Amino acid sequence: MTEHFSSLVTLATVATREMTAGRARALVGLAIALVAAVIGIVAVNTSHASKRRARGMAAAIVGAISLVMGVLHLATATGAIGTGSGILGAIVGLVIAAIGTALGALAIVRARRAA
Repeated sequence: MTEHFSSLVTLATVATREMTAGRARALVGLAIALVAAVIGIVAVNTSHASKRRARGMAAAIVGAISLVMGVLHLATATGAIGTGSGILGAIVGLVIAAIGTALGALAIVRARRAA
């Protein structure tokens, strides 16, 4: 029985320390989501309406791409959180992508009001 338990501990230790393909895909989506959020923040804080609209569109498009990547990753991921499948990273990426998309939409709306 101790042999079976030690193999489970070993698998859990390896899974938490290695960069798996699932984690890498989730991190790519998370990085794209962070780009969308940063572009969205810059777009909202831009004073010129034309630049605000262009940056808002960029944030909304990049955020939508990251949302699709996150949903596809969650749909195809096997395993649970902590097994190396990247599920938690994809969930965090979805939240940040939604924020970036919302900031982009807010910038577009504000650009229309200013014009």
